This record gives sequence, C-alpha cells and structure tokens, in this order.
Amino acid sequence: MSYPTGRRRFLGLAAATLGLTACGATAASAPAPEPTGPDPAPAPSPSPSAVQDENSRPGDADWAITDPGPPEAVQGYADRVGVLPGESFGLYVSTTDPGFTVSAYRMGWYGGARARLVWRSGRLPGTRQPAAVTDPRTRTVRAPWERTTTVDTTGWPEGSYLLRLDADTGRRFVPLTVRSRSTAGRTVIVNAVATWQAYNEWGGHSLYNGPTGGYRTRALEVSFDRPYHYDDGAGLFLVYEAPLIALAERIGLPLAYTTGPDLARDPALLRGATAVLSPGHDEYWSDEQRRHVTAAREAGTNLAFLGANCCYRRVRYEPSPLGEDRTVVCWKSDYRDDPGFRAGRPATCDFRAGPGADPESTLLGVMYDGYPVDAPYVVSNPGHWLLAGTGAKEGDSFPHLVGVEYDRVLPEWPTPGPIELVSHSPVVCEGRGSYADSAYWTAPSGAAVFASGTMRWVEALDANGPGGGRADHGMDHRAGTFTRQVTENLLRAFAAGPAGPAHPVRSPL
Repeated sequence: MSYPTGRRRFLGLAAATLGLTACGATAASAPAPEPTGPDPAPAPSPSPSAVQDENSRPGDADWAITDPGPPEAVQGYADRVGVLPGESFGLYVSTTDPGFTVSAYRMGWYGGARARLVWRSGRLPGTRQPAAVTDPRTRTVRAPWERTTTVDTTGWPEGSYLLRLDADTGRRFVPLTVRSRSTAGRTVIVNAVATWQAYNEWGGHSLYNGPTGGYRTRALEVSFDRPYHYDDGAGLFLVYEAPLIALAERIGLPLAYTTGPDLARDPALLRGATAVLSPGHDEYWSDEQRRHVTAAREAGTNLAFLGANCCYRRVRYEPSPLGEDRTVVCWKSDYRDDPGFRAGRPATCDFRAGPGADPESTLLGVMYDGYPVDAPYVVSNPGHWLLAGTGAKEGDSFPHLVGVEYDRVLPEWPTPGPIELVSHSPVVCEGRGSYADSAYWTAPSGAAVFASGTMRWVEALDANGPGGGRADHGMDHRAGTFTRQVTENLLRAFAAGPAGPAHPVRSPL
C-alpha cells in the first residue's frame, strides 16, 4: 500500500514551525474542576458475534492504492465526517478524466485482507472542479465544488470506511465513519478527524503551515470541505488508526464507531460504553469532547490512549457552507485575536496554557513532553498484567518504538492516582534527557486508564505483523509481537467493564 513521504514530512517539521513545546512542558495555571459523570444507563450488550460475523465475510485485499497517479487526476471529499447507517451523504469529486467509479471499503480484519467491499457505484461522469479558495482573514482553505453524487448507506455496517475513487489515470481515498447510534456495552473506536484536518495541507494551508512552509502563515481555522493531502486522501487514518481497528476486529469484541465531533455533539453517546480507544495521533479535542469523555470515565468507562500528545490542543467546531461542525478552529498562541474568544468562548490554545488551563494529565495521567525522539521502549514493570504473555523481562527494549512524540508522568503537574509505570524509556530530545512512560491508573469509579506514551504504538501493531503488516522507523517483528499482545490484553480486560477492581494498581509511584 502507498505511504507517501508527505506523512513523514509532516512530523519532520521543526518544532518552531509546528508550534509544539519541543522537548519540554510549559507552565500553566491550575486545571479546572472535572465535570460530574452521567448516570450509567443500563442497556443490553450487543453480541460479540456482530463483529465476528462481519469479519467472517470474504475480504478484498486489492483495496489499497499502489499507484495514485498525478495529484489532480482525481480527488474528493464527503460533506459528512460521519453518518448513521442508512443515512445519505454528498460526495464532491474533481477529476481530469472523463469518468470514475466509487468503491466503499469497510476497514477491519477480514482474515488479514483488512477491508471488505460493501458498495460500488456505476461509472460517473468526471468534472474538473474549481480551484481552492482561501479566506484571507483565517487562511481557511475550502474546495468550493458542486456535489457530484449522493450516496445512500442503507445496508452498510457500522465501521470506518475508505471510499476509493477510481479514475482512468489516478486513484484517491475519501474517509468516512458509519457511526454507531449507541455505544452501550461496547468498546468505542474514535476516528480522530480533527487531528487529520489539523495537519491537512491540501490547498496550501494547515494549522501548522502556509504555502511558504512557515508557522506565521498557517491557517487559524481549517475546513472539512476539502480533500486530504496525506496518504492518497486517507488523512492520518492508515498510519494511526487502521492497525488498531484490524486488531480489535480480529479479537471479535463488541465495537462501536464514532468521531471526535460526534462525541462533542452528544453528551449521552458514551453512556454505558465499556471502553473508549483514542488512536495513535489524537491531538485536537474540543472542550465538549473532553468533558464527555471525562464524564464517561467517572461513570466507569475505561479509557485507552494508544498514542502520544493526545488531548493537547483545544479546539471548537463551527459550521461551513456545507453543514455544522465542518470547521476546526484553533488559533493557538494567537487566541486573543480570535473573534470567538472575544465573544466569550474558551481560548483555542493548548489545554495546559492560557485562560481556563486544564493540563491533559488530569485525563490521561501523562503529559506531552517533547518532539522529536527516536528511542527504544524499555520495560520497567515486567510483572504487570498488561504484559502477560509477552515474555518481557525488566530492562528488555524494543528499538524505535518510542517516537516521534512522547509523553511521561510529571509529578509537578496534576497527576491522578494511584498511577504506576509499565515502561520507563530514556530519551534524548534535542540534547535534553528525559523519559517516555507507559502508565496505568484507576479512577474511583472503577474505570482504568492506560496511556502508551509513544506515538508509534498503533504503527507498531503492523510491524511485520499478520496480514502483510509493514515494519516502519526500523521497528521489527519483536515490537509488533509485543504491542499486539499488550493491546490484546488491554482490549479484552477493558471490554469486560470497569477494569480497576480486577486489575488494581499494585506498584504506585
């Protein structure tokens, strides 16, 4: 499958360009109090056979794009990031070819094929649509295109989808979530679409860069009304989310699917959920999403953060010409100039900084500590239940598993307890020595929280893994075998309900 250099480049930018706290945390005021959790709503648990039955169907291993063709051969976007099964969405496509088809692939396990063809269109007429437009005030890029077709999802199972556009001279993806109406009794996979959009440079502007590659000319707001630039239109899905979905579906546990904006919109969506999974790069959250996830934890829902730099940027959602919540607003250090902030809305800056500071450690237990690093992952607690079946011993290391961003427990910041380390990996970040930590803690509700502390955790699930997985950043089969076993232990325990009573913290810091 195609993993272009653009994905490597977007995390290879200088720290000043990214606007991140490179290799160190900054001070902030005390966090705001956490909200009270909702009363759990009893509901019948869905049968595990739903996921098992879906993945027992024949897969389609030819779903991947190996030759995308010229950049403007074909590209597109949907006017919804997520739909309920049976709802319709608009598809906006531009192509230099006379026609194209659309194939909807549901991403999962499928015996290692990793996708199943659920629907395919007939041949549709192709049109080259207008160039991008940029708002001079916010540098927001939109593709002001006419709707090409309307797609009805009747009969599509819940899940994460890639729509493949096949023109005569090129191919591109359009991601879509067919989301779950209820999450009760299920483990929830959250597609981190706000973070995909934050890094999207289609049309010349992301929340990090302008056409000159400079942070000063970055967009202050970004729109879902445009294609994704990275990974042939798939955004960050293939690297940071697809391997986790494949593993979760292979296990056959009851799963639900949603997106960050959907979590923000519906305070009851997580009611009764057994666990919430944050994927490999889930940096951009709204206040509402954080509040609802925190409330779920306080009601007994387990949380797993399988990346690093999670819940770091505070955003808000605003409408676009195509609908609500289609614009991601994040003015970062310029938040004082944001009209929304001036009108009394929360500052769209880092959660740990500015007015209303609430460091991410109050939710995760760990803090983002730096970028960039490339270091071995070092086991420090081999007797931990999460490591059962790995054979890992104290001091065992897995090269390159820590990177490119990392988190650690920092006691000087608000840290929930009791909390314990699973790994404590030495890193050197731009000359400064530090550590990357995998941490586990339990809440008074009985919910358990795990944070991997490295952005490469989900990528490592595919390191020489089953189903034709690939090694990346030098990670080998040992990293893949280790992370798959730990993640499977985690998913099975978290799917059984509040994990704290069965798996208490035994060696707190």
